[in-house]
Amino acid sequence: MLLRLEQFFDRFSDLMGWIAGILNLVMLLNVFYDAIMRYFFSSGSIALQEMEWHLFAMVFLFGIAYALKEDGHVRVDVFYDRFSPRWKAMVNIGGTFLLLLPLSVLVIEGSVWYVQEAYNSGEVSGDPGGLPYRWLIKLVIPASFVFLVVSATGFVIRNINILLGLAEPPERRPELL
Repeated sequence: MLLRLEQFFDRFSDLMGWIAGILNLVMLLNVFYDAIMRYFFSSGSIALQEMEWHLFAMVFLFGIAYALKEDGHVRVDVFYDRFSPRWKAMVNIGGTFLLLLPLSVLVIEGSVWYVQEAYNSGEVSGDPGGLPYRWLIKLVIPASFVFLVVSATGFVIRNINILLGLAEPPERRPELL
């Protein structure tokens, strides 16, 4: 049962990684088009420039859930690398419950009013020719942390499976060392 749950949450995290990858490609095309238009045709667009940082924010924020699933997140490995797989699993579970989940809940709770305020006031870009509906990009903040909580659930289940001996600990890939 726990292995199926882990697979479900891993598929969700993989989907978030796929979305972040597609958004990264869209951002690349946007920057390429904007640079070509600006430097070769002297025709820039404020909306395209704003779209660049909107897309960058989405890539970063949606990619967090995938990074957690792939164990690609930042951690201080001074002691962690020397731990046994069971101790690593316990540290991962403890860190998730003591740090990751409370922080995620705080960000979700603290950013919902931010989105609501932008929506209610009809906030738009301050630049002429900028993007309207500023609340849409602000909505990415709480949404990405909800996605992170979902991914963290799968992360905890994976570590419980390791503790119970139902799964092997993931091997560290050499390219990540």
